[in-house]
Amino acid sequence: MHHFKYHQGILQAEAVPVPRIAEAVGTPFYLYSLATLEHHYQAFDQAFGRVPHLTCFALKANPNLAVLRIFARMGAGADIVSGGELYRALKAGIAPERIVYSGVGKKTEEIEFALKKKIFMLNVESPEEMRLIDQVAGRLKKKAPVAIRVNPDIDAKTHPYISTGLKKNKFGINIRESLEEYRLARDLPHVQIKGVDCHIGSQLLLTGPFLEAVEKLKKLVTALEALGLTISVLDLGGGLGITYHEEEPPRPREYARAIIQALGRESRTIILEPGRVLVGNAGILVTKVLYVKRGEEKNFIIVDAGMNDLLRPSLYGSFHGLLPVAKKKAPAIQADVVGPICESGDFLAKDRTLPLPQAGDLLAVMSAGAYGFSMSSNYNARPRAAEVLSRGREFDIIRKRETYADLVALERIPAFLRGKPKERNL
Repeated sequence: MHHFKYHQGILQAEAVPVPRIAEAVGTPFYLYSLATLEHHYQAFDQAFGRVPHLTCFALKANPNLAVLRIFARMGAGADIVSGGELYRALKAGIAPERIVYSGVGKKTEEIEFALKKKIFMLNVESPEEMRLIDQVAGRLKKKAPVAIRVNPDIDAKTHPYISTGLKKNKFGINIRESLEEYRLARDLPHVQIKGVDCHIGSQLLLTGPFLEAVEKLKKLVTALEALGLTISVLDLGGGLGITYHEEEPPRPREYARAIIQALGRESRTIILEPGRVLVGNAGILVTKVLYVKRGEEKNFIIVDAGMNDLLRPSLYGSFHGLLPVAKKKAPAIQADVVGPICESGDFLAKDRTLPLPQAGDLLAVMSAGAYGFSMSSNYNARPRAAEVLSRGREFDIIRKRETYADLVALERIPAFLRGKPKERNL
């Protein structure tokens, strides 16, 4: 569910008319609903209330400080994959003992940062990484709390770019080889083994792959305990999908019921890493129509948001619903909704039937709260969009729109290139 509804023909975010926000901040902009974010977190976290657990929001989905602060106030932890995400999580007030650090490419300084901040656990993805963590921890005179991310070779039935649990994926250590890696980790002097980690993919619409992963993890834990290891934590990752179009993913309570039943009498702490399911339908991207361009074979609605603002359609061929912000009677048009970027792959929707818009009309790109702004860029020297949070009848700008000056603020022209350019006759 979400709190983006029409009232008297005008789309509102909670009780704030979207045109009012557009007039104040310009377009394009991302708009998140506080009520939706809070509801989604409560629904997910409470679904696992019967078992010891820690809900760690996956920052990669939406790392805005205000969004993180909302979840921090509700007791959430964080699933991070970089030093920058660790910095953001701490800045937003998420306690370090509620942070888990995943990712295949942790650098020495990032590992050091995490250990100094005393985070809950590092999820290790390769033997070389484990040895590096041991060395860094030794230098700091610490014991590094770790789990090994195992790759269970499970087909998550999702887009290949967001499938992470197959043998051919770069993530984790093959589950059949993980016993040997745990043996090696057990003998490292500056490593403390806490658990087992697994993440099989994103935008999953069935419980079956999750349950298959749980069964494989349970067998692995039994084998590890036979080696004398104490496994206190099971990190089950994230990946639960949302409705973009006609998908029917399991609701959090159904997902939780299935997971808890599969775990049986397991009394270990469960780590959960939801991302998309908390923020995806809690956000929209609002864009303005610039032109309607009719062609012999195809029509185009050209808007001021492009693939640099929302990459998912171009990258994955993903579907996002499109709604006119103001309903009006108009003939229908079938068109591609495209942006101003100089790429043929710059589109938000293809062959979509919409009421014929006019220049200046606003469109809402739905379900854009996850992997929207977080994957945006400055391609074509375009300032990144503003981010806004609605709360009841009010709204707050939680990230100002970038300016042209922001685009070059970190760049410098070296001294040997300064001075007036030579004049040339044309």
